[in-house]
Amino acid sequence: MKVFIDNQAIECSEKDTILEVCRRQGVHIPTLCEFAALNHRPGTCRMCLVEVKGDKDSSLVTACNTYVKNNMRIDTRSSRVRNARKLQAQLLFADHCEQCSSCSRHGNCELQKVADEVGLNCQGLSGRLNTRESVLDTSMLGLVFDSQKCIRCMRCVEVCRNVQGVGAITFEGNSCVASVGFDGKLWGDSDRCVQCGQCTLVCPTGALSVRDETDLALRFFADSRVTTVVQMAPAVRVALAEVLGAAPGKNLQGQIVAGLKKLGADFVCDTLWAADVTIVEEGTELFERLQKAREAGTLGSPDTMFTSCCPGWINHMEKAHPDLLPHLSSTRSPQAIFGALAKIWMAREKGIDARRIRVISIMPCTAKKGEAARDQLARDGVPDVDLVLTVRELARLFKREGIDILDIEPQDFDSAFMTEGSGAAQLFATTGGVMEAALRTLAVLSGTSEPLPLELTPVRGLEGVKEAELSTELFGTLRVAVVYGLKNVQPLLDIVRAGRSPWHFVEVMACPGGCIGGGGTAKGPMWTQTLSQRQESVYAIDRKIKLHNSHDNPDVIRLYKEFLLKPNGELSHELLHCTYRNRKVEKPLKRFSELEKQLTLVGKVEK
Repeated sequence: MKVFIDNQAIECSEKDTILEVCRRQGVHIPTLCEFAALNHRPGTCRMCLVEVKGDKDSSLVTACNTYVKNNMRIDTRSSRVRNARKLQAQLLFADHCEQCSSCSRHGNCELQKVADEVGLNCQGLSGRLNTRESVLDTSMLGLVFDSQKCIRCMRCVEVCRNVQGVGAITFEGNSCVASVGFDGKLWGDSDRCVQCGQCTLVCPTGALSVRDETDLALRFFADSRVTTVVQMAPAVRVALAEVLGAAPGKNLQGQIVAGLKKLGADFVCDTLWAADVTIVEEGTELFERLQKAREAGTLGSPDTMFTSCCPGWINHMEKAHPDLLPHLSSTRSPQAIFGALAKIWMAREKGIDARRIRVISIMPCTAKKGEAARDQLARDGVPDVDLVLTVRELARLFKREGIDILDIEPQDFDSAFMTEGSGAAQLFATTGGVMEAALRTLAVLSGTSEPLPLELTPVRGLEGVKEAELSTELFGTLRVAVVYGLKNVQPLLDIVRAGRSPWHFVEVMACPGGCIGGGGTAKGPMWTQTLSQRQESVYAIDRKIKLHNSHDNPDVIRLYKEFLLKPNGELSHELLHCTYRNRKVEKPLKRFSELEKQLTLVGKVEK
């Protein structure tokens, strides 16, 4: 079929919207509520108005959700279109709290961008027609909601409900007083929100944002009385470049280290090291569970163990599925393990007063802020991790101090102490990575004679659910699964709850693609579209690092030899493990999902 856009004949399909056809032809149309990566096109902002001309009259329609018809004549630049778009922008700004200089999206705000595109002079417009109650909700750890900046685009509702399957964000009120909310409660009182931060990635304004704690970081760096120990998560080195406008997935490890040293960090360490410790602990924990099952003759009906390194996943289990908490590994996340050992083992080894150590984590994850505040992850009221900064906050920190990370001489980590990590640990950055790292160690623990292949294809890639089998000498065939996205994990939880689970071990990460798609990474229209580049960079680092297995890390071996004595031992349990609590508000359980029928074995890992 054929349509005419600004008098140009264009071939297209009846399944196309006007916006899709225009984009393919390079015809720019401003948008706000539309979000291609979510397939979200509600037409609520009405910024994408175009004029469709008929034989006798014409009408204005929203391009994002109007499908083309044969011989349709569309005008995208008429005076009527331009005036209508400008009026829509004026109405949005009149109902918007314009405090741009203090907004988290200043300079990267889609509403500002649209105002510029339609030629709008915003002076005197801000908040003039605002009839909503002003709510600045800072009750959720690490996240902030400002109702006066909400433009009702519904992107956050879409990602929370249809991507994560959580539905913590609701649309409340109607007409001029409508806004998003959290079941009529403060955000911090939500019985569903898992703090994943995906809503902040798709919000076009600063209505939903990450709490900016860069001032506290600068205070720590400037205080000569404290020793600042910074840890950098595996995903950070491949996620920062995109926030800075560089190529997606570019590895900036050395530049980040140099930037942190320039800021005044006393020690810059690698969370990879702590991830290796996590694998040794979690792998041993799984091995001991399998041994008990072998002795009891129940290996054929597995007591499934889930990973525990993703705090968004832990929040979900505590709030929605507390009956399944015994299935979670008790091993803490790499961030929490690093914090505990930095203030105990590192303090002892380096002769530093532990009370003067400040541990700063650089993470791709907003939920890590809440994890660091857990009572269990503190000693005598002093947290193991004092501050968590997201990737976006790190970029803001460098910008505030005038440090150009893309034009700085790379540096190595300070020393081999708590910095050397394996390729297996680097894989923690992506979905399937924790499983692959664990299987490399489990293969050795279970008495297999040869190492696994370097790349375990069945657990790699960006499929939402993956399964594999591992052939071992001690336990026979073990079956594992890898899941990202809380919506995807629901069928597996139903099966485990019913006692029909075939899996011995399951990895779960809350965010799309795992940590590389965390709520603290790059935001905007390219949400999830560059995950494959970030993931490939993770795999490339694994291939390049000479040390491939967590249990072969000499610094980790020394930790156990000189301090912890043995994995899963008494001291390890005190410092590196935790328990979980029921935080559920009782609601009826859902029926088993039909999706469970679609779960089939997609690959095998053979010895």
